[in-house]
Amino acid sequence: MRLQKYLADAGVASRRKCEELISEGRVKVNGVTASVGQTVEEGDTVLLDGKRVAPAGEKVVYAFYKPKNVICTADPGEDRVRVIDYFRDVPLRLYTVGRLDYDSEGLIFVTNDGDFADKLTHPRYMKSKTYRVLVTGEVTKRDERLLASGVELEDGPTAPAIVRVTKRGEEKSELVISIFEGRNRQVRRMMEALGHDTLKLCRIAIGEVELKGMKPGQRRLLTDEEKAGFLRANAGPET
Repeated sequence: MRLQKYLADAGVASRRKCEELISEGRVKVNGVTASVGQTVEEGDTVLLDGKRVAPAGEKVVYAFYKPKNVICTADPGEDRVRVIDYFRDVPLRLYTVGRLDYDSEGLIFVTNDGDFADKLTHPRYMKSKTYRVLVTGEVTKRDERLLASGVELEDGPTAPAIVRVTKRGEEKSELVISIFEGRNRQVRRMMEALGHDTLKLCRIAIGEVELKGMKPGQRRLLTDEEKAGFLRANAGPET
């Protein structure tokens, strides 16, 4: 078995991230610094940052309601609360898939299944991400049209979004928006480009998996049907 697959199957991270860890010289096999693509066999000792990585065990995928002011990184050097701190009672090596900003809340996946994580982040399988957003000012019909057709950002125009304004006011507006990309802080930047500051942002769904019924800090296992849904190719929004 190739080393990056061994690490991914063991729940270290996605396969692509594991390749990065190997390239950084953080992985050793039988005491020797490893290289990307090398194979490991039964009985080999694999270390990551000096700690043994056990072979793969049970594979799980959790839906987790990330509270605001909780970080997604698993870096043990962090002094802020991490998503994985909510999983200390789970006897598996888990990590988050994708990201959700420190000042945002909502749905994120936590898993030890490297192959599944690769599919969650691969463009072919990328699903819509839906957010409930509270912003300053009135979201106008023109704003809606721009969001639905694409907003010009510093890193290029966004893909069309699906938008529904649920509350429109002069001081504050609330909308539900679905995007089909994964740019950093994308929704916040889209709203800023239209002249609105984001006051609150909550991701309420990824594809067909919804946050419905969950409270901050709660988790649940994905069903087999939900996991199978992420193996279907993404068709994107209708335009």
